[in-house]
Amino acid sequence: MTLPETAANPAGADRTFQVDLRGLVDLLSHHLYSSPRVYLRELLQNAVDALTARHALEPAAPAGTFGIRLYADGTVVRVEDDGVGLTEADVHTFLATIGRSSKRAEKIAEQRGDFIGQFGIGLLSCFLVADEIHVLSRSARTPDAPAVEWRGRGDGSYTVRVLPASARPRPGTTVTLTPRSDAGEWTRPAHVHALARHFGSLLRHPVTFGDGTDGPDASVNPEAAPWARTYPTPGARSRALAAYGEEVFGFRPLDTIELDLPAVGLKGIACVLPETVPAGRSHGHRVHVKGMLLSEQAEEILPEWAFFVRCVVDAESLRPTASRESLYEDDTLAAVRDALAERLRAWIARAAASDPDLLARFLQAHHLAVKSLAVHDDEILRMLLPWLPFETTDGHTTLDEFARTHRTVLVTSSVEEFRQVAAIASAAGLGVVNGGYTYDRELVRRLPEIRAEVTVADLDPATLTAHLDPVDRETELAAAAYLARARDALAVFDCDVALRTFQPASAPALLVDSREARHERTRSQLAREQEGGLWGDILGALRQEAPRAQLILNQLNPLVRTAVAIDEPELARTSAEALYGQAALLSRRPLKPAESSLINRSFLDLLAHALRKDS
Repeated sequence: MTLPETAANPAGADRTFQVDLRGLVDLLSHHLYSSPRVYLRELLQNAVDALTARHALEPAAPAGTFGIRLYADGTVVRVEDDGVGLTEADVHTFLATIGRSSKRAEKIAEQRGDFIGQFGIGLLSCFLVADEIHVLSRSARTPDAPAVEWRGRGDGSYTVRVLPASARPRPGTTVTLTPRSDAGEWTRPAHVHALARHFGSLLRHPVTFGDGTDGPDASVNPEAAPWARTYPTPGARSRALAAYGEEVFGFRPLDTIELDLPAVGLKGIACVLPETVPAGRSHGHRVHVKGMLLSEQAEEILPEWAFFVRCVVDAESLRPTASRESLYEDDTLAAVRDALAERLRAWIARAAASDPDLLARFLQAHHLAVKSLAVHDDEILRMLLPWLPFETTDGHTTLDEFARTHRTVLVTSSVEEFRQVAAIASAAGLGVVNGGYTYDRELVRRLPEIRAEVTVADLDPATLTAHLDPVDRETELAAAAYLARARDALAVFDCDVALRTFQPASAPALLVDSREARHERTRSQLAREQEGGLWGDILGALRQEAPRAQLILNQLNPLVRTAVAIDEPELARTSAEALYGQAALLSRRPLKPAESSLINRSFLDLLAHALRKDS
């Protein structure tokens, strides 16, 4: 719509945006703030910034001279501070102009790092729970300054009155809200007190809460942060930090790591989780900025691999986002993340060097986190790789113990390949590590960097079959007819059949078939089906001699010795299919539909043969 040209609005003249305050508050509630409860945090934040400015104005004032008082009785919520206060001009400039912040005024703009809020929209959050905001303020900058009253309403209107100084005897600001009927959840006295504790327990200025009863006002932050207190002994300090971590996070830490970065004024603790973190679950960290709680889910403060700890920190120089519920991703945050990561690495190094019991308990719960770190961190790799647990043919053991027995370490590329060969490789004296789990194969291949006397190689079918003993010539000739029928029956699976002897004798057959071989056969089959045409030419150019699977029958097994002596062609074929199916099941790899059908058919055929024989 085009506005008509008038004397007040000549063509081409600049115009001012008209702001729908209700629409803006709706935008804040649905897209900027996570919950209406932030109104109290914003009021506390404004009060803290006012106190900071007051201390800058009166630096000689003793600590604790100025404070914040909260009051809620179910009919009003009031936040009173002894801060720098506002003049009439300040009220017109900062409370009547959306988006402008008093922290930009005069020389305060040069000191923004001393303040929490930087966006000038905090007071608007009060409209999430109230239709009217009443502000009574008196400036500490001018002696005998009058009091100034500002009333803002949700429809965008406001009034300003200058009152006698007696209306507010001391400098500072009082903000009073009359809650809406639908905001009772956030403005009940008990809830206001809980929110004040939640957001302000680490604030450096004294904060009290009253509910209009006869009892004394309660302290919201009676003690300094636990890392800022003094303790009689290091043990007492450690126990106090662990107790605080348990209070905040709800678990008893395996250990607590003190965090101290003076360059950004960061202090806090990292609590080591006592149990394994399920894959895919991330834990946020509790971040305070200048004592005010910013976020309970700040994942960005630590790298992804550090999911074995949860942190609570208080920082001076981290920059909050506009909602002040998360951290702004900038160079400072990146540097803090790197520095905290170094503190965690140093803790792991100390545990490895001086506390093997703690290290063992830590690795038992968090070996996956350490493995993910060791992949990219050479120092952690050298320090901890020998102590990390792996699944091997000797059971779950450390690489250090495994390498003492096996100078040549073979590693599989998948879990199914390890399970396929583990029992037979163990009986043959081969040292095989399951490389199918996340990070394991890559880490095992780096073992020679730590143990120069150890050789690491990939396990392939040729390596395994080379350790299986051949049968004598007479046995081979006697079984030739059966082996030929078996090869014919299993040709559809590109599977060869051989007769060997190996331990354990209880294993009738071994199916040697790598994932890469199966992929190559699938590609070759597709090329044959697509013979001709552009796609067929492409696949044909990529085609190699497809490696075949091998079903190796164990001559030491009584069932196999009986099977190879079968003269009846159909029964021989069925027994070979059954042996293939059993070996495929033991490999624990996904079965093809044709293999599932074969297993069912061979079982039923053998059952029918047994019933006919018995009848």
